[in-house]
Amino acid sequence: MLFSSIVFLFVFFPAVLILYYAFSFSRVCQNVILLIASLVFYAWGEPVYVLLMIASILVNSVLAGLIGKMPGRRFRKIILTIAIAANVATLFVFKYLGFAMEIVGLEPVSLPLPIGISFFTFQAMSYVIDVYRGTVKAENPFYVGLYISFFPQLIAGPIIQYNTIAEQIRHRKSSFDMISMGISRFTVGLGKKILLSNCFAGIADNVFQWSMIGTERMAIPAMLAWLGSIAYTLEIYFDFSAYSDMAIGLGLCFGFKFPENFNYPYIATSISDFWRRWHISLTDWFREYVYFPLGGSRVKNQDFMVRNMMVVWLLTGIWHGANWTFIFWGLMYFVIQLAERFFEYPEKMKSPFVKHFYTLMIVNALWVVFRADDLYQAGRFFMNMLGVNNNGFYSDLAVMLIRENLAFLILGVLFAMPIARNMNEILYRNPKSAINKVCTLCYPIGLMILLVICVSYMASGTYNPFIYFNF
Repeated sequence: MLFSSIVFLFVFFPAVLILYYAFSFSRVCQNVILLIASLVFYAWGEPVYVLLMIASILVNSVLAGLIGKMPGRRFRKIILTIAIAANVATLFVFKYLGFAMEIVGLEPVSLPLPIGISFFTFQAMSYVIDVYRGTVKAENPFYVGLYISFFPQLIAGPIIQYNTIAEQIRHRKSSFDMISMGISRFTVGLGKKILLSNCFAGIADNVFQWSMIGTERMAIPAMLAWLGSIAYTLEIYFDFSAYSDMAIGLGLCFGFKFPENFNYPYIATSISDFWRRWHISLTDWFREYVYFPLGGSRVKNQDFMVRNMMVVWLLTGIWHGANWTFIFWGLMYFVIQLAERFFEYPEKMKSPFVKHFYTLMIVNALWVVFRADDLYQAGRFFMNMLGVNNNGFYSDLAVMLIRENLAFLILGVLFAMPIARNMNEILYRNPKSAINKVCTLCYPIGLMILLVICVSYMASGTYNPFIYFNF
């Protein structure tokens, strides 16, 4: 079930919300309702693999319970190792087995990929590790099940570490203001997905497809290739940040406060800065559970720091998918960030424009690798962008696409910058100003109009699945 679907908007979510607050006298009943709703939500799209998720909940609950009861550190560590191995093995079988068999020359086994398996598996590991560290106590399977399966962030994050939500499961507070903020945040995310991301997806998908066809016929012009890469750069940001907005908004409706997952990554002035702003929950997860346990950067021998960085970025690439493109993508981010440390960038660079331009060019180029079907197609696409494929520069088709989608492209660029956030801060500092009163009146009207437009698009069947469902 998609957030951007008629069934979710007008049947599932209202029914769950009404039922949830009908039992506002009992937090236990509310949690039961959310757990059942979450399992139904996942089973709607994965009627078989919902059993896999339930098995993950039970296994991790039992193992975490054993860790909590074991007196000796040695036995607790053995159980932790078993738990991590079980989670990694599950990911490997369903996500990487076919790729691994192909590498060693065997006929690959093709298993359907459970939606969001990387997200709920990482959350399960977070819980077991936190219990081992003693930062949280082992919970019963009911609360663990709610944590792992909670439908707002189940399929595409943000990845919630158990220690950030443990208290909220039992002792959260709900209010009309939180519901209002949640619905507003959800509507903004819906607009980003339906109106912006899907528009850019149409451009990017066509251009990348034309580039593949061009390997056998005629290469696409450089102008068209650049338009395709920029469209995908905008698409993946608005697609993924839209899901995070909707997840955070839905969480607020039920009294949960999730951490932010994006902080305007395309205004970053370095690649390191970009990854402090992009998919923050994944970055935090790898830092907390991989980088720091390996020693982080606080090691006497800097070779170990390099090793630690390489491991994290190799795993980051692998986490995104079973393809050489993702591995190359992750390792390139490792090389670039290592170079930034070595050359003390961006401290030694004074020009904000140069820093911003450099960052966007690197990010845009690596999104091409991320989007390509394989490294060969990525290389061909780069040749098209650079005009060294006997492809020329000008494209009538690119001009037509820009004209048809100019308003959306402008909005995409504008909303990728913190203009709305800065305006909110200005209005907050001047609560009695006339413009503040006008905006306060117009904002809910604007959201209602936005919702109506999005519903009309959904009714016509023009929406796409979220990109990160595949991860």
